[in-house]
Amino acid sequence: MYVPAHFAPDDDAVHELLAGHGAADLVTATADGLVATMLPFLYDREEGTLRGHVARNNEHWRRPVIGDALVIVRGPDAYITPSWYASKAEHGRVVPTWNYLTAHVYGRLTVHDDPDWVADVVRRLTERHEAGRPRPWSVDDAPERFVQGQLRAIVGVEVAIGRIEAKFKLSQNRPAADIDGVIDGLRRSGDEAGAAAVERYRP
Repeated sequence: MYVPAHFAPDDDAVHELLAGHGAADLVTATADGLVATMLPFLYDREEGTLRGHVARNNEHWRRPVIGDALVIVRGPDAYITPSWYASKAEHGRVVPTWNYLTAHVYGRLTVHDDPDWVADVVRRLTERHEAGRPRPWSVDDAPERFVQGQLRAIVGVEVAIGRIEAKFKLSQNRPAADIDGVIDGLRRSGDEAGAAAVERYRP
């Protein structure tokens, strides 16, 4: 990944993105070509892993992987119009761009066809995404036989992280007045998450 110095996040920012993302793309190279599946992952910083699950009927997990797997994690992204830049009125030498946060996570993929392992991941994913809701749903809210049937229909996947390449491209290369304009423009467009990211990581 091409990462100019002003778009390079520190380690804590990268770990926060991995811990807080929604779903990500698991990409593997196989004898039949590239295969990709979008799925939610749990990030364990201490163990250096991403864990999730795929449908048993998804052939992705059955295909032997050539080399490392790649997980593409994303944060907020947005089109940035030059009309938001103060420098547009000053000299006009501005062009559109795209702001985004992303991390490319590379590592060894392991498949876990183990009901207990999968059940743990399902419970932890559920607890994470239900947290903060007025009436959080729990796996235990569903009948046990139903849950067991659902667990048999999925297979666990784990990526042991070998390296991470990350880029937070959030207008850090623009003058302060232009950054102010981007934040204001994103907010007026209803993109509060995008505006908050630009504000948080501004120089």
